[in-house]
Amino acid sequence: MNQKSLHLDRRAFLRGTGVAMALPFLEAMRPATRAFSSSSSISSSPMRMVCVGNPLGLVPDAFFPTKTGAGYETTPLLKPLQEHRADFTVFSHLDHDVSGGHRGVHAFLSGLKDNDATDWPERNISMDQRAAEHVGSQTRFPSLVVSSGRTSPGNEIACKLSWTRNGVNVPPIDRASEVFRALFLADDAASRGKKARAYDENASVLDAIGAQAKLLERKLGKTDREKLDEYLTSVREVERKLDMSQAWLDKPKPKVGMSTPTDNGFMETLPVMYDLIALALQTDSTRVASLSIPGTIDTDDLGLRGSYHGFSHHGKSDVLRQGLLVIENFQTAQLSRFLSKLKQMKVPDGSPLLDHTMVLFGSGMGNGSSHSNKKLPVLLAGGGFKHGEHKAYPTSRHRRVPLANLYTTMLQRFGVETEKFNTATGTLPEFG
Repeated sequence: MNQKSLHLDRRAFLRGTGVAMALPFLEAMRPATRAFSSSSSISSSPMRMVCVGNPLGLVPDAFFPTKTGAGYETTPLLKPLQEHRADFTVFSHLDHDVSGGHRGVHAFLSGLKDNDATDWPERNISMDQRAAEHVGSQTRFPSLVVSSGRTSPGNEIACKLSWTRNGVNVPPIDRASEVFRALFLADDAASRGKKARAYDENASVLDAIGAQAKLLERKLGKTDREKLDEYLTSVREVERKLDMSQAWLDKPKPKVGMSTPTDNGFMETLPVMYDLIALALQTDSTRVASLSIPGTIDTDDLGLRGSYHGFSHHGKSDVLRQGLLVIENFQTAQLSRFLSKLKQMKVPDGSPLLDHTMVLFGSGMGNGSSHSNKKLPVLLAGGGFKHGEHKAYPTSRHRRVPLANLYTTMLQRFGVETEKFNTATGTLPEFG
């Protein structure tokens, strides 16, 4: 059958025995886009990645330095990080060129709003989940997605950081005790048995849809057949990793010198979540973690009266602005504490864990008071990069540098074979 006579809906599925699997974009749907396969090689001291974000931004003039280069003056929100000045870089004038205020914040780690993602080959997959795909089942958890507080899923100021290539938001674990239990407490026999049965029931998607896949393949042109074969091969690879995940069921979890934490307010939860991420990285339980700070935190813990969201809408009111700075200062102080911990922890060759961990901190909101998604506050620490500077990029639209260029640079450092992550135009070659 001539390929031009076959038109597939771009949301076409292969189905069989109750299983449905979405097809990739084929030329029968629209022109195919080249995809990059990830390398399976992992060094003896692998790279890690941690992404931290809030939904309400940071006060711009309290975060961004006025001077560029290594001689910039420390700003109020960077002051808690002063001891790590040589270990991080501040970036100005990077964003995703999206709008929508609160409705654009969830694009922070992907560069794409969810309702604009259907025309992209990897949809709005976020950077952390792209890195997690590269790790696969080499660690017990391909990624760790946590939050320092609870937000209802439909809340417009929820901080949705992580997205799969299917356009699904990964819900964070918001209880420190649950994170600790998953990482470090052994499952009982009943729980292990339940997980084993779930693996068996989902053992082979391809076996279920195999007949329909073969029928479809005969109807496609050469380019689409090659792409479909590549896609089905990648699904088989996922199944192989599923088998590897099943192998983790009987492997003992690491022992750590920490007791099960209690689930208290924001002031206790944020540092505990950072501690759990650090231990997860140190024990190689995961190499990718994302931590969201919701816009609904209880500010009473910080001695304030009012909501985080309310303070962010300060309208230049000094009282509200000062309250917002208390909240944001606490966030950068806890980030500083986390970086200190990663410096103290060592990898097998004796170097600091921070040298092998990229820590991204920022927001998909540039200015919470004006609801701007432009000029996002972004800070990157660790990862073996040359740090210690404030880098500012062009502000004119025709010379604009996408934030996704930084993400491409990070993914390449992580080991992912990609030239352009989502909306990127390339990398940041001057940063390395």
